[in-house]
Amino acid sequence: MGVIKFEVPNSLPVEDAKKRVEALLGYWNRKYGVTSAWDGVSATMKGKAVGVTIDGKLSVEAARIAGEASDPGMLLRGQAQKYLTRKFAEYLDPKRSLDQVVKGED
Repeated sequence: MGVIKFEVPNSLPVEDAKKRVEALLGYWNRKYGVTSAWDGVSATMKGKAVGVTIDGKLSVEAARIAGEASDPGMLLRGQAQKYLTRKFAEYLDPKRSLDQVVKGED
């Protein structure tokens, strides 16, 4: 199975960005049952969402969040990348507080 890579710009301090990514992973856990584990500023994710197996890792860096996940296949690849980019952008929006982001969850 292949992987898709993703990279999202980050203008927040690393610790703030990590808290927001932790909140996003918590949302995915509650909504889809995706589990995550942290090692410093890196995390792994595993689970299944909407019938798609998720097995990935990410790293919170000073200027970006970078990672890779299992490729859901040609038909869903574009949608998966758009979804990941959109959700990370929502959670990393410096114009909104973490509380505002969490309250706005679907």
